[in-house]
Amino acid sequence: MGIIRLHNMIFYGFHGVSSAEKETGRRFEVDLELSLDLSRAEQSDRLKDTVNYKEVYQTVNEIITGEHFSLIEALASRIADAVLLKFKPDLVTVKVRKKIPPVPGNLDDIEVEIERRK
Repeated sequence: MGIIRLHNMIFYGFHGVSSAEKETGRRFEVDLELSLDLSRAEQSDRLKDTVNYKEVYQTVNEIITGEHFSLIEALASRIADAVLLKFKPDLVTVKVRKKIPPVPGNLDDIEVEIERRK
């Protein structure tokens, strides 16, 4: 068993409850962790025996930039479900951070974490 992690992928998307967020958009950061058997890739040293990180990134990018959600909970869930279906890890953990959230006060971001199992 092994883990593949993609840290701090950065995208610009139009997700949120307020009309301002939907119109002007926000920066989103995503961490993704895939737990899966890596033994074939360890032995073969071939890309076809593991998860292609570029394809994972493209999948997340398509969801964040091409779809619209009011809640980052729904966004994180959609990413987790898509990664689980397409790349078939035993477990996927998705963290989505919304930068400069529309919250009065001083805070860097809001983060939601979602896990999905095969």
